[in-house]
Amino acid sequence: MVSKAVAKYVQQLHQKKYRQRTGAFLVEGAKSVRELLSSGLQVERLLLTAEFAATPGLPPAPKGVPVEVVSAEELTRLGTLQHNDTALAIARIPDEAPLAAKPGHLLLALDQVRDPGNLGTLIRLADWYGLGGVVLSETCADAWNPKTVAATMGSFTRVRVWQRNLPEWLGHLPKDLPVYGADLHGDNVHRLHLTPKGVLVMGSESHGLTPEVEACLTQRLHIPGQGGAESLNVAISAAILLDNFFRHL
Repeated sequence: MVSKAVAKYVQQLHQKKYRQRTGAFLVEGAKSVRELLSSGLQVERLLLTAEFAATPGLPPAPKGVPVEVVSAEELTRLGTLQHNDTALAIARIPDEAPLAAKPGHLLLALDQVRDPGNLGTLIRLADWYGLGGVVLSETCADAWNPKTVAATMGSFTRVRVWQRNLPEWLGHLPKDLPVYGADLHGDNVHRLHLTPKGVLVMGSESHGLTPEVEACLTQRLHIPGQGGAESLNVAISAAILLDNFFRHL
């Protein structure tokens, strides 16, 4: 059983204000903790069940990191998952790398994506397509929310994420850099020959892009539908659009 101080610290990290104050975040579940241990991210503490600790091929804990063996019941009580019978880690939020939209690279920018699960899936998409990173508006969900981290399925260890005033950042990009955005009245994406460079901006399913962000677009993209659904989930839309950027490579 962990100490009261450790239990309190873990539960504080459920909240954004404590993650910001301490510079730490939670990683939960076998897949995510394995990815963390195989990455270069700094680990503060590991809580493992005895069964998971005995898993063949489990990456070793970094030298000097406290490792405690606990029950699945205690892991579940401390964390945010409905059930956790493997592992929970406390890790350090990585230092922010310089943000630059490089020629020949595609960045994903997100405007008002407030659902942590959607955000995590979008970060995972950025990892799948090898994007230069993900730029979040100030109204997006927290990239280090435990639900976001879990939804990335380990991609949080590889994808760089920045949070910016999105209209201001987009407005300072080079004039010849394309800025694409999803729009119901845009060009049919299946009739375009897109190349993966510039910025693709996605807005929330319910509100779309803010007018300030929309004003920064150089081209609007539309995914034509054949049925009666009113809209697509933002992560599904992003996956379809991203595939069109890379299908000709």
